[in-house]
Amino acid sequence: MFVNDFQKSITLRHLRVISALADLKLVARVSEALNVTQPAVSKQIAELERIVGAPIVIRDRNRLFLTPIGERLAEHAKLTLNQIDRAAFDIEAAASGVSGAVSIGVVSSITTTLLPNTIALFKRNTPLATVSVVEGHFSELYPKLEDGTLDVLIARVWQPQELPGIDQMALFTEPVVVVAGRGHPLTQQAAFDWSDLTDVPWILPQTDSVARKAIDTLFAENGQRPPSNIIASGSLALNLELLRTMPALGFLPQGMAQTYATRGDVVPLPINTHGLLSEARCFWRVDQLASNRALSLFLKCVKQATDELKTIPFG
Repeated sequence: MFVNDFQKSITLRHLRVISALADLKLVARVSEALNVTQPAVSKQIAELERIVGAPIVIRDRNRLFLTPIGERLAEHAKLTLNQIDRAAFDIEAAASGVSGAVSIGVVSSITTTLLPNTIALFKRNTPLATVSVVEGHFSELYPKLEDGTLDVLIARVWQPQELPGIDQMALFTEPVVVVAGRGHPLTQQAAFDWSDLTDVPWILPQTDSVARKAIDTLFAENGQRPPSNIIASGSLALNLELLRTMPALGFLPQGMAQTYATRGDVVPLPINTHGLLSEARCFWRVDQLASNRALSLFLKCVKQATDELKTIPFG
């Protein structure tokens, strides 16, 4: 009986309200985000509580917190709304009949995280479009974006900044962590700090890369000189093999580190990296969107894949 009543009564408005409430916590913010009045938001909350037959929020002064039932409802709402967005996207893409080509530059730490789902989504909807991918670091890929060799650049950023003639979109935030091979002596220590990490071998990005400059700054901010015993490599496959072969340290995105730790390849070390290179962004030339329909669709695929990625916790 409950299932039938629930299916008949629940609406997209209800789902949007509970989803926004989970993120924003304030009726005023939900009202602004959904472009509706605050009484309308309160009405939707009351209707949801009537539909499920239980409280979905707890009020604390002017803030609202979800009850366990409210949290479950919000999770399902987000999944349902994402699926509806995917359906709308698929129909729009299929109707557009887009072809052409997109050239993508990407840093290695994002290659396996975001790009496969983005490309799969793009190709499913545009089978006649060509995709080419170049892997490298930001400093070598950015000039290729400027001169038109690349249409899109996806990279982790250290200090976000405005770039003339370039538009950009924040994608997701994921911590970068220090990792060691399983046999590394530091994996046996209960506690350590940055002074213990200076004189050991490190696998780091190339010297002229944005990532390397950010890492050097991280050491300096923790009162240490940058490591001098270094292997400079941008090859993920080589870096993992080196971590298995010798007592070295390196940096990996948290999700990737967890995956390889589960396989027994690395051990994440409990040291604060202070948000190092945690934000991923997408860059493209402003003047390209009007003339490259494939690029416009690819950017929508990036956004769709990013939204789906955000439903998977990193930590």
